[in-house]
Amino acid sequence: MDIASILGIVIGMAIVFTVQILEGGTPTSILLLPAMLLVFGGSFCAAMAGGVLKDAKGFGLSLKKALTAKVTPSTELLDSVVKLAERARREGLLALEDAVKTVEHPFLKRGLQLAIDGTDPDELHDILHAEVTAKKKADKTGVKFIEGMGGYAPTIGIIGTVMGLVHVLENLDQPETLGHSIAAAFVATLWGVLSSNMMFLPLGARLGRLSAIEAEEMELVIDGVLAIQAGSNPRLVAQKLRSLLPPDEMKKAEAAASTKKAA
Repeated sequence: MDIASILGIVIGMAIVFTVQILEGGTPTSILLLPAMLLVFGGSFCAAMAGGVLKDAKGFGLSLKKALTAKVTPSTELLDSVVKLAERARREGLLALEDAVKTVEHPFLKRGLQLAIDGTDPDELHDILHAEVTAKKKADKTGVKFIEGMGGYAPTIGIIGTVMGLVHVLENLDQPETLGHSIAAAFVATLWGVLSSNMMFLPLGARLGRLSAIEAEEMELVIDGVLAIQAGSNPRLVAQKLRSLLPPDEMKKAEAAASTKKAA
């Protein structure tokens, strides 16, 4: 599990509460249930109103993915594809029938099965690329919903502050409570801005980043499966797939290949 989002949010909130204490306040003074309920609940409802019910139902899964998704190094996937290419080169494509059962990457598994079943290379290319396109569209829905919450939260926080100030004006005959009431009114704005910039927008960006990484992996798989189907030399397959990696990962993959070759 990649804990970047969890770590970022937890440390960010810890900094906020630490600053609150250093300025002479207390954490409980900003942990007001009415303000938090309005901001979080209102932002969710506003985002739901801007889409369809299916989008809102997928919020839980999107949030879980943003917080707990595991990022697998592309070099591991590359090594798996090269090993399959080596076996297919030695024993033939049909020899991968048993190997497919042990493949953990679902997209690679589907692509190999299509290749083994004798799917035409052009059709295989189109089928796999269509799946990549469909995944990108599905991922955009989750990103849009959470980023929508980030866009609505500050304004809903202001609504909460206005509601609080209305309550303050209704009780001008009680001057001893005005200071506390005014301070409480602005807590809603605080949570609106805080949740937007430290939770919703970062989580939306995280989902977009994860989607891009997964799409890159799928593109690598497509090229690998097509190369295996064509019976390409495993060394050429490895070189081609390494060229698709980011520069830093490509250097690591080349260094690992050189070490393996020397051994």
